[in-house]
Amino acid sequence: MKLYEVPPKTKVKVLKAEAPPPGALFVPEGEVVFFDHIDGMYSYCLDSNNNVVHLKAWTEVEIING
Repeated sequence: MKLYEVPPKTKVKVLKAEAPPPGALFVPEGEVVFFDHIDGMYSYCLDSNNNVVHLKAWTEVEIING
């Protein structure tokens, strides 16, 4: 599913890595992140180290339960 289809405040696994915006951290395929919200074309997420990451709103992801 696309990230923009996911409810805010949800853990997701990245199924297809996308290039981040300039200066942002890259998130590889298989990485689990906490998706907070969409902000324009990108999202506000936290990786497993609590780093802010910005996935594209159309990134392919899978919801992680628990």
